[in-house]
Amino acid sequence: MKFGKVGQVALVSATALIVASLFTACSTLTVGFLYVATTKQTPGQMEVYEVNSESGVLRTIPTSPFPSGGRNPIAEVADANSENLYVANNDDNNIVQFGIGTDGKLYPQSTINTPGAFPIALALNASGAYAYVLDTLGPTAGCSLTNACPGVVAGYAVTSAATAKTGSFGQGSLGQVCSTAGSTAANCTLGNPVVNSSGLGYVSLQLSANDPTVLTPTAMNFTANGSFLYVSAYGASSGSDQGYLFAFSVNSDGSLTSLPLGPTYSLKGQATQMVPLPFGSQPVAMTSDTASANLYVVDEVQNQVDTFTLASGIPSLASTAATGNQPAALTIFNDKYIYVANSLDSTVTAYTISSGGLSQISTYAASTNPIAIAVDPRNIGFLYTVNFLGSSLSGFQINASNGTLINTQQTPYASSAQPTAISGIPHGGATK
Repeated sequence: MKFGKVGQVALVSATALIVASLFTACSTLTVGFLYVATTKQTPGQMEVYEVNSESGVLRTIPTSPFPSGGRNPIAEVADANSENLYVANNDDNNIVQFGIGTDGKLYPQSTINTPGAFPIALALNASGAYAYVLDTLGPTAGCSLTNACPGVVAGYAVTSAATAKTGSFGQGSLGQVCSTAGSTAANCTLGNPVVNSSGLGYVSLQLSANDPTVLTPTAMNFTANGSFLYVSAYGASSGSDQGYLFAFSVNSDGSLTSLPLGPTYSLKGQATQMVPLPFGSQPVAMTSDTASANLYVVDEVQNQVDTFTLASGIPSLASTAATGNQPAALTIFNDKYIYVANSLDSTVTAYTISSGGLSQISTYAASTNPIAIAVDPRNIGFLYTVNFLGSSLSGFQINASNGTLINTQQTPYASSAQPTAISGIPHGGATK
């Protein structure tokens, strides 16, 4: 068949439209990017995966992995604008800020040191104006892993576009302080924590102000309304581990105010108010609902998930539900279902949520030693575990009507060795 000139133009136009639609369809298949920290190499690595919106299949982007900027990356968090990723390198006591490209690639921007040592968790408040780090050890003279001291939590102001300086101190950098108004980066420093009412740039995680008992911090969580921050920890007590939960109200300047929760106890012969709430044995991970009404905490020794109701920020233990062996992480989906990664069993346990309480749905096999878990960045309904000993991610699709799981295609997905943490951003930069 031979086309006239008009027909040829029409055919070319139609072909261009088809090709354009195919490219558009392909681009929309990437629902977001997942960032997975891996710890085997020095420096650590950040694997970047594209998430397929139709199947949940993961594919590493061509230039993945990226150096984490330090040794043993163990915690990470992305901002709500999908512009910055923050990574805590445990062995180097630092936080590295990465800019995120539209294609998911990572670009190191700035690095700060944490106030203490061995950071294990990061969190951003609801507005994204402040970032917080949880250090295993505080900045006490002579403190070390063999001569431990109480851990600390510290906050940093996140540099806004309006206050960003030229040079290396751009938007998203942490703890920027400038000597004079309107000064350039040459007159500014980074890594300056928010000063609390104590005059210190951190809050010590102690049973009370004068109690030097060493507690090991494990996790932290912000309520969705940004008003309260919770930190879990544990310490030895009478030959076994005792768990604790700290609560802080978050002030407008990013400083933290402790909320006394615990019972009165005797300290050096004096009746003293205990700051944290004692519960369980070894709480290791937390999440909360979008109503800021319930907090869920997994205990890896007691093999259970505890539900706390939150009234004016004060947690009250309401119920418990059994998990598998050594639960290590949990995540919540649409305030309807909770999923717990059981590290020793290499399984995921699913629960329905009813008035804050949990009812078990079923348990599903994952790859070896899942220690982190997350829902896809746009909350479509894909679930992923980070498998430390399996050096992989396991993928599941969530049935939105009943919370059950089925495996995604091609699962598990290979990662660099010893993955530890996961976070994600939606494709296109919109928040979920």
